[in-house]
Amino acid sequence: MEETFVPFRGIKNDLKKRLLCYKQDWTGGFRAGIRILAPTTYIFFASAIPVISFGEQLERNTDGRLTAVQTLASTALCGIIHSIVGGQPLLILGVAEPTVLMYTFMFNFAKDRKDLGHKLFLAWTGWVCAWTALFLFLLAILGACSIINRFTRVAGELFGLLIAMLFMQQAIRGVVEEFGIPQRENPEQPALQPSWRFGNGMFALVLSFGLLLTALRSRKARSWRYGIGWLRGFIADYGVPLMVLVWTAVSYIPVNDVPRGIPRRLFSPNPWSPGAYDNWTVIKEMVNVSPLYIVGAFIPATMIAVLYYFDHSVASQLAQQKEFNLKKPPSYHYDLLLLGFLVILCGLIGIPPSNGVIPQSPMHTKSLATLKHQLLRNKLVSTARKSISKNSNLCQLYRSMQEAYNEMQTPLVYQLPSTLGLKELKESTIQLASSTGYIDAPVDETIFDVDKEIDELLPVEVKEQRLSNLLQALMVGGCVAAMPLLKKIPTSVLWGYFAFMAIESLPGNQFWERILLLLTAPSKRYKVLEEYHATFVETVPFKTIAIFTLFQTVYLLVCFGITWIPIAGVLFPLLIMLLVPVRQYLLPKFFKAAHLQDLDAAEYEEAPAITYNMTFEEQECQARTTEVDDAEILDEIITRSREEIRHSQGPKISSPSPSSQGVIKPSEKVYSPRISRLRGEGTGKGLELKQTCSPGPSTTLGESSCHSSSS
Repeated sequence: MEETFVPFRGIKNDLKKRLLCYKQDWTGGFRAGIRILAPTTYIFFASAIPVISFGEQLERNTDGRLTAVQTLASTALCGIIHSIVGGQPLLILGVAEPTVLMYTFMFNFAKDRKDLGHKLFLAWTGWVCAWTALFLFLLAILGACSIINRFTRVAGELFGLLIAMLFMQQAIRGVVEEFGIPQRENPEQPALQPSWRFGNGMFALVLSFGLLLTALRSRKARSWRYGIGWLRGFIADYGVPLMVLVWTAVSYIPVNDVPRGIPRRLFSPNPWSPGAYDNWTVIKEMVNVSPLYIVGAFIPATMIAVLYYFDHSVASQLAQQKEFNLKKPPSYHYDLLLLGFLVILCGLIGIPPSNGVIPQSPMHTKSLATLKHQLLRNKLVSTARKSISKNSNLCQLYRSMQEAYNEMQTPLVYQLPSTLGLKELKESTIQLASSTGYIDAPVDETIFDVDKEIDELLPVEVKEQRLSNLLQALMVGGCVAAMPLLKKIPTSVLWGYFAFMAIESLPGNQFWERILLLLTAPSKRYKVLEEYHATFVETVPFKTIAIFTLFQTVYLLVCFGITWIPIAGVLFPLLIMLLVPVRQYLLPKFFKAAHLQDLDAAEYEEAPAITYNMTFEEQECQARTTEVDDAEILDEIITRSREEIRHSQGPKISSPSPSSQGVIKPSEKVYSPRISRLRGEGTGKGLELKQTCSPGPSTTLGESSCHSSSS
C-alpha cells in the first residue's frame, strides 16, 4: 500500500483500483458454484456464535436495553453493506468484545443520571456514534491508514495471539460459570441447588470438550484413513457446524431425567417480543439529550474511534498477509471511510456498531485458500490423467498442467496475469525419471503420482470474491428470525466453540511456534530441522530467538493484563500500536538487522527438511518412503488444524540429469552444522554442507538461493 497523507488521495486510489475488479469479485464467486457454501458456512458459525455470546453479555450488562437481537442485526446489516460496496470483501465485520466493554462503560455512566438514565441511554450512544463517525472520516480522509505499512509481523502476530488468549479466557470463564448461579436467576429453583449445579457444570465440560475435540478432528478429515473421498471432503468442509448440531442434540439426551434448565441454554428475547424493537426509533429521542452530554459524547467517541481504526485496519491486514498471494489491491482508506458511515447508521437505529474482527477475517481468507486449492487441484488432476493416457513424457505432462493452470486464472484488467505459475517438479521425481531412463519416455504413475504430487505444484492462492461474505451476512441476519431455534443451543457448546476459534487461530503464527521451540527439550530441538521449518531457525542463533520471543511474551502478558483493568482495558490497542516505534527505533539497538529481518519477515518463508547423519541403510529406506511421507500435501498445507500458508522452493523441470546441482544421492552421508549445534555436538570430520549460491529462486528474504554440496 502506498503511503500518502494527502487528503482524499488514499480513498481515491482505493476506489479506482477496486472498481476495476468489482465485476470479477462477483463472477468469481458464482463460478465456484456450490463449493462456495463450504467457506460460507464455516465463517458464518465463526461470526454468529461469538456475536450471540456478546449479545448475551450486553443483555446482562445493560439491563436488557441491548440483546443478541441487536448484535446479530448489526453484524448482518454491516456485513451485507460491506460485502456489496466495501473495498476488501475478505474482511469480516461483526460486534466485537471491545464494543461490548465500551457500551457497558457508557451504560454504567448513564444509568444513574437523571437527565440520561435508561430511557435516553441509546439516544446518547447515538451521539457517541456520530462523533465516532466524524473522527473516522477525518482519519480516512487524511490517510491515517498509511501507518499500517509500519505495522510489522511482530505486532500483528502478537495482536493475533492476544485475541486468541481473550477467546480462550472467555471459554474458560464460561465453563467455570456453569458451576455457579447465573445473574438474575432464582437461586431456589431445583436446577440451581448445589448438587444439580455440579451436575450442570460436569455436563458442560463434556459438551464443551466434546465440541472442541470433534471440531478440531473434523478439520483433518481429508487425511483420514477411513471413509470414501467425498465423505471425508464433506466432513472437512462442513464438520465444524455439523459438530455444533451434534452436540446440541446430545444435550437433549438427559432432558427427561434432570430439572428444567440443565444444561443451560442461550437466552435472548425474540425480535417480535414487546420492547425488543424499541431501539429502532431511537433517532427521535436524540433531540432530547442535553447539549452538555452531546458535547461530552466526544470523549468516549475518541476512544472508540481509535479502537475501531486499529481493529479494522489490523483485521484487514491479517486477512491480506503476503503469504496468501492476493492479486487484488487493498482498500484500507476507503474501508475506514465506509466504517464511519456504518457506525453512524448503527447509532441512529440504536444498535451497537460492527467493525473488522479477528480471528474471523484471516479465517475467512484461509477457508477461501482451501476452496481455490480444491478447484485448481481438480482441474490439474483431470489434465494430468489425460496427458498420461496420451503417453506424454514428463516435460509434456508438466507443460499441459501449466496450460491448464493458466486457463483457470482470471487476468485482472489493471495488471498482468499471475506470474506465480505452478511450482517446479520435485527433484526426487526428476531424479527417479532420469535414473530409470523415463525422462523422455511416456510417463506413468510410478514416476508421477498424480494424487500425491499435484498438491506440491500448486502455489497458494485465494478465491477472492464477495459472494461468501454476502451469504454469511445474510445467514447471520436469518439468525434474528431463527432466535427460537438458536435458544436451544447450550451455552457450554458456545464455550467449546470459543476455545476452537482460539486454537484455530494459532497455526501459522510464528510467535506461537517460537514459544513452542523454546519449550522444546534441548535434546529434541534438532527435530525441528528434520521437518519443514521457518528459515529463521537456521539463520538466527537460538539465543537471539529466545531473547526476542521472551520480549514478545512479556509484552503480550502486559497487554493481556491491561484488559483486566476496568475501563482502561479497552485501550490495549494503544500498546499494540506502540510496537511500531518500538520495532523501528528500539529493537535495532538490541538485535542485528539481519536477525530482525528474519524474525520479522513479511512472508512466512520455509526451508526444506535437513537429514541428520543417516547411515546408508537409513537413507536408502528414506529414499523408498519419501513419497509416502508427502502423501497428504493437501492436508498438510490446507485442511489440517494448522492451516498456515507457507512457501518452499523446488528444483526446476529443466534439470537435465539426476546429477544436477543440489542433488544428494542416497549413498551420501549428510551432516548439518545447525543440527549438530542444536544437539550440542561438534560437526566432526567428514562430509560437511557447504552453501553455494545460484541466481535461482530465493528461499530466504533478501538472499539468493543456496544449494548443498559435499566436499
